[in-house]
Amino acid sequence: MKVLSVASEMFPMLKTGGLADVVGALPAALAPLGVDVRTLLPGHPKVIAAMKAPKPVAEWPDWFGGPAQLLASENLLVLDVPHLYDRPGNPYLDAGGRDWPDNAQRYAALSHAAARIGWGELKGYAPDLLHVHDWQGALVPAYLHYLGEGKRQPPTVLTIHNLAFQGQFKTAVWPQLGLPDEAFSMHGLEYWGDIGYLKAGIQFATAITTVSPTYAHEIRTQKDGMGLDSMLRWRQAAVSGIVNGIDLDVWNPATDTLLPARYGAQDLSPRLSNKREIERVFELPADDSSPLVCMITRLTDQKGIDLVAHHMAAVAATGARLAILGSGDAGLEAALRAGAQSHPRRVALKIGYDEPLSHLLQGGSDAILVPSRFEPCGLTQLYGLRYGCVPVVSRVGGLADTVIDANDAALKAGVATGIQFAEVTAEGLLEALRRTVQLYRHHPGHWQQMQRNGMKADVGWQASAAEYAALYASLLQKGSRK
Repeated sequence: MKVLSVASEMFPMLKTGGLADVVGALPAALAPLGVDVRTLLPGHPKVIAAMKAPKPVAEWPDWFGGPAQLLASENLLVLDVPHLYDRPGNPYLDAGGRDWPDNAQRYAALSHAAARIGWGELKGYAPDLLHVHDWQGALVPAYLHYLGEGKRQPPTVLTIHNLAFQGQFKTAVWPQLGLPDEAFSMHGLEYWGDIGYLKAGIQFATAITTVSPTYAHEIRTQKDGMGLDSMLRWRQAAVSGIVNGIDLDVWNPATDTLLPARYGAQDLSPRLSNKREIERVFELPADDSSPLVCMITRLTDQKGIDLVAHHMAAVAATGARLAILGSGDAGLEAALRAGAQSHPRRVALKIGYDEPLSHLLQGGSDAILVPSRFEPCGLTQLYGLRYGCVPVVSRVGGLADTVIDANDAALKAGVATGIQFAEVTAEGLLEALRRTVQLYRHHPGHWQQMQRNGMKADVGWQASAAEYAALYASLLQKGSRK
């Protein structure tokens, strides 16, 4: 089975979030199941620089306003369109943190190229199925639908990694998308008077997946559907949730060269050396009487960061210590910085993205805090489980699906892997931190059992890859609906 994956980023070449990790790891997990995945990416500078001996396999002289070529290297296809992608820094934002003004054209160009590959226009390669990710690839099913008359029509899977990012654009860009006028309607791309890329994907994809079963339920409710819940209920027979996994080779505390000390579930004692290194890097005093709790996150309200930033004195009073790594909202960054200055022995902050430091935090912190208001799946709690860094999470989305709360029954049964809290409020978060401190200080046996349970949990891709392979097979058996 040949699958073309279409995404805007892929680890290790280009990463701004968990999407890149998923796009990078899933193909290797599918390969043993007989699924051959090639990935189509935009030609951002970091992507092209990482290609090994790229070979041009197609050329389009006028592609959304300029020349383009399709480059191939191993299982990678890259759409090289310099006037759209040859820009430094973040792939979506300019140096001022604003969306690139031509993002609509940039990802329409990617989607249209994917459709042409799907029709079999690339010599020697015709994918059986297209798997597209988020709004950046969501126009693929629309191009197949509106421009594919008389051409082969492979089925499509749209994976929604975060419904909050929908790809909504003003109608001024419509003439540049190359779609017929009939496509701009409530039954096509029109969305509240604008153009909705994700809405189009939901409309026309053969199947729709999200990255956890609970999130698949949540996005069909008015509360969490972000304006698309009615469409998702209309397509609910096509909607399913498949929880993300992680790359067990990249994230392995027994072999991780980014850790000063490596370890396994049988002997957790080397984690103390990693903890000491975190305290040195973050300039926190050594203190084994208080749990060291890390946060590795985008600093946004979605992630519940305001619950920490605006209640720092109460957080410090729980007895936990915080080491925070992330970047995002300027106001939240400032509030966290002020909190760290007010509580220098309890709170430390580093602004930015740092992959090696994130490994160290997982390998030495006692717990990881993920207080998201909504969380499609989440990967940091999976890394935490893998590294014996106990997740403290809100009971939403994939966090609810992947962490077993340390309630009395779970502790007695010896199956708890972390701590959940249901009310995503400041008091809910504070109570979770109090429970964390209580377990860490007074029940070390339970604490170590939670660590070991987490490290033994199935957080890899094997089971989820089997679900994707089964979904692909079922769609090919049924044939394309669209």
